[in-house]
Amino acid sequence: MDRAAYLRWYAYSRAGDAMVAATDTDAVPWYVADSNDRRRARLNIISDLLSQIPYERDAPERVELPEREGHGDYVEPDRTLRWVPARF
Repeated sequence: MDRAAYLRWYAYSRAGDAMVAATDTDAVPWYVADSNDRRRARLNIISDLLSQIPYERDAPERVELPEREGHGDYVEPDRTLRWVPARF
């Protein structure tokens, strides 16, 4: 958030509230997520959307993988890698 947006926080909030009030209907409702913690907000939104999709779990098919080829002359590089954090 830049300084100008910070200074206009309440003006933006009023405009957003007016927009939701004017466009929220039973046929096309707005859903609001608490986004003070963006990660949790995204996970909550994804979870809510997925919970509304009906599905039946199928038993997973067993996958038979072929024998992997030998590594030959491959050697892992000797460098620091930037790993995506494993959070879940």
